[in-house]
Amino acid sequence: MKNDIKIGVIGLGYVGLPLARLFSTKYPTIGYDLNEKRVNDLMSGHDMTLEVEDELLNDAINNHGFTCTSNLEDIKDCNVYIVAVPTPVDENNRPDLKPLWNASETVGKVISKGDIVIYESTVYPGVTEEECIPVVEKISGLKYNIDFYAGYSPERINPGDKQHTVEKIKKVTSGSTPETADIVDSLYNSVLVNGTHKAPSIKVAEASKIIENSQRDVNIAFMNELAKIFNAMGIDTHDVIEAAASKWNFIKLNPGLVGGHCISVDPYYLIQKAQVYGVLPRIMFASRRLNDGMGAYVANQTIKCMNKKGIVVKDAKFLIMGITFKENCPDIRNTKVVDIYHTLKEYTDNITIWDPWANSDKTLREYNIQIEKELGNDSKYDAIILAVAHKEFLNIDLKKHLNQNGVIYDVKGILDRNIIDGRL
Repeated sequence: MKNDIKIGVIGLGYVGLPLARLFSTKYPTIGYDLNEKRVNDLMSGHDMTLEVEDELLNDAINNHGFTCTSNLEDIKDCNVYIVAVPTPVDENNRPDLKPLWNASETVGKVISKGDIVIYESTVYPGVTEEECIPVVEKISGLKYNIDFYAGYSPERINPGDKQHTVEKIKKVTSGSTPETADIVDSLYNSVLVNGTHKAPSIKVAEASKIIENSQRDVNIAFMNELAKIFNAMGIDTHDVIEAAASKWNFIKLNPGLVGGHCISVDPYYLIQKAQVYGVLPRIMFASRRLNDGMGAYVANQTIKCMNKKGIVVKDAKFLIMGITFKENCPDIRNTKVVDIYHTLKEYTDNITIWDPWANSDKTLREYNIQIEKELGNDSKYDAIILAVAHKEFLNIDLKKHLNQNGVIYDVKGILDRNIIDGRL
């Protein structure tokens, strides 16, 4: 490893950009992304994902020499490459490793003797060394752990979370050799406030990340199952949770829609790999099925409330508040609000989605759904579904936008229960 560290971050999305910005405060850092528009936007000083504030981004560019590029030649003189590309699933929920393979090809074209490549993408145990490294070897002609080395440090960024920012998150690190593990650990430690946890191997580090999100998925699925049971029994689920949470060791979680790029995707990576070894992860699989069905459940519960009031669904006007996968962030990746929309669409076309955070063009392109950025003062609806708890929604008089005898359904459990007709 060369003494003078120069970092190239491949992938400038929700994970890569905050990490690159942070490293630029200590080391020469270049961000690489194939999307030229994304690169140009960043170099103009604005991150449309809102993960990096304009002030921090401009400081990195103007005072720390941080640059973004779509030109491969610009990162050839780096000696540490960090891969931060998405790891999606296909239409059958099977792991799609193409972004990782492509990023590994990119690394293979620029890596030199003595360099280190660190992967941050969430994967099942073994992907780094069994799927990615062979691609780097093939393209570069270099030998793994002889000519170049590898590390794995899973991302833990929570989109939209301004409290647990990248520099405050304790990171798991690992390396392909003991010496490499030390270098990778020291590299991350130099920019993190809360330090690192050095795992004994790359596979352990990979596994640790995949179970973080899988555990949360299973726990939320349990709460969603309870919500279905208690709703059928006429018991308020949130009241039950509050009572149970009075015990010191109760894990307090709420039911809800499980979307986004992590929790709703990552378990499929472990499920798929487990079956290769002859293990059927029944709990994880059942949790995924249950959570994936919650959008349709919310829509049907809303219709049930409407039927009780004698509202004809096919003639009704619906308002869905929010389409992002979580509150106060523009991220629409794998949002389950679209499942509410599609279920209602089977009955009527009179559906308005209002979201001041989401990008209209992106939503139209990815989901073929038109959204409204603002809500007219005189707009009235027969059913309102609060799907996302954006701060802009918290102090609105929903009754003003509700037709007489209309229905309000609260997915997030935050509205005054005196005005709602149902909630998870």
